[in-house]
Amino acid sequence: MWFFFAGAAAICFGIRGILYQWTSQRPIDRNLLLLGVYISGTLIALISNVIAKQPWSNGAWYGVLMGLFSYIANASMYRGYAVGKASIIALFSGLPPLVVVIVAYILWGEVLSTWQLTAFFIVLLGLILIKYSQDLKLNQLKGIQWGILTMLIFGFSDVSIKQSTIAGAATLPALIIMYVTGTVLFGITWAISYAKSKSTVQEKDQYEEAPNKTTQQNNIPHWTLKRTLGWGMFVGITNIAGMMFLFPAFREGITGIVSAISAMSVALVILYAHFYLKENMSKREITGLIVTVVGILVLRLTS
Repeated sequence: MWFFFAGAAAICFGIRGILYQWTSQRPIDRNLLLLGVYISGTLIALISNVIAKQPWSNGAWYGVLMGLFSYIANASMYRGYAVGKASIIALFSGLPPLVVVIVAYILWGEVLSTWQLTAFFIVLLGLILIKYSQDLKLNQLKGIQWGILTMLIFGFSDVSIKQSTIAGAATLPALIIMYVTGTVLFGITWAISYAKSKSTVQEKDQYEEAPNKTTQQNNIPHWTLKRTLGWGMFVGITNIAGMMFLFPAFREGITGIVSAISAMSVALVILYAHFYLKENMSKREITGLIVTVVGILVLRLTS
């Protein structure tokens, strides 16, 4: 059953990645969007637990770590989609199993097999091929940096989820604390950025100038606060759904395998980038993608 839960989480997270990429290309306040994602998660988790009445325990407090890691990882992934290639960012967002396998070995003694080590080096080779592509431009390098951060922090997030299940936390109480933590963090981030943007607008209003090409380009209407928050809450449905599936998968399955299966959400985003966005990639980038996906598959099948 845990295999089904992990697969369902992968589908939810893949849809989330597609929605993040699509939204990142719109004139929208990123922090307010992500605030909506976490408000949605908080409300859904609270309402669900009112119905399910899952017990609270000390293990649920790992939700604070989960919320912190999720805050950093989601912000990094969204930023990566805004400045880099969707397929490249999606690839890195699919690599947290590498982090999870290593940390699981350190914390819980989950031994790496020969095949797991082989998979690790296969994926590493794929990353090198992508990073040192001759066609790579500065904006894509920035995307890769955000992708690496996304990979690391999502890996830590998976580890904290596993640790909470080991500590006996029920799914919904831990998710409530996680989403409340994320809501507070994104709320503070949005409030600061909103105050700064209002201050900037007021300063500009003091200097009336004739319109030029630059100001005309900057006059693209942004989404309203209500529309942005509402869309974020809609996107948040995919996020909370994926987390609800991921918890029982980690509780019942082996850490590395569950993380690897859920990370296959990358396949949905790569297909979206290829068929809908019509992204062109160099031969070396394509080779790197293929080699890395093969590494993920080896890790999945042999963990």
